[in-house]
Amino acid sequence: MITWAFIFEAPETDPKTDRMVIERGGMRSMVVAVPEQAAVVQVAVDLVAEGAQFIELCGGFEPFWAGRVIEATNGKIPIGTVGYAGGHSIPAMAKIFS
Repeated sequence: MITWAFIFEAPETDPKTDRMVIERGGMRSMVVAVPEQAAVVQVAVDLVAEGAQFIELCGGFEPFWAGRVIEATNGKIPIGTVGYAGGHSIPAMAKIFS
């Protein structure tokens, strides 16, 4: 089974309980919320311990968090980041979260 995780930030969440797991067709997908960006490091370490083979960080994370996660997981697994297309997307996202 391939196991991967997607981590996103949402205020007032608890990554131990605010998560969703979908298992289908040999794929286990874990979607996990963290209350603040700094929490992503420990959550990523925990997810690797739970069997995650790669992790993607939501595009809302500041880019340096990917490096921190890579360091904390000792480069054992691939860490990806989701990005938003420039131009229209960045101002639109800022408007949503302002």
